[in-house]
Amino acid sequence: MHELAISSAVLESVLRHADGRRVTSVQLRVGHLRQVVPDSLEFYWDIVTRDGLCEGSVLELEVVPARLSCAACARGWEIELPVFRCPTCGGADVEIAAGDELEVESIEVEEEPACTA
Repeated sequence: MHELAISSAVLESVLRHADGRRVTSVQLRVGHLRQVVPDSLEFYWDIVTRDGLCEGSVLELEVVPARLSCAACARGWEIELPVFRCPTCGGADVEIAAGDELEVESIEVEEEPACTA
């Protein structure tokens, strides 16, 4: 159900920026640490966009790998499992450098044909 809430929030943002134009595509960046299931997100996207300006639009996901950086030795690395300890110095004073994103990167909309009269 986490993906239903995300789909709804993304739709709200997209509609604000579409300014009444039909949306054909939405590019979304989702960090690995957000624990989003892409197939589930796409399933809910199809549901929340029914009968609206985004119906039939393609949701394109870019999953951003989780990266940490060590404050003690400045090493950066990608993680698969959430183990927050530096593999170089063993320090636990680390920060998330990437992988917590949830951003609408861009949207594509249909433009009204220009009036030639």
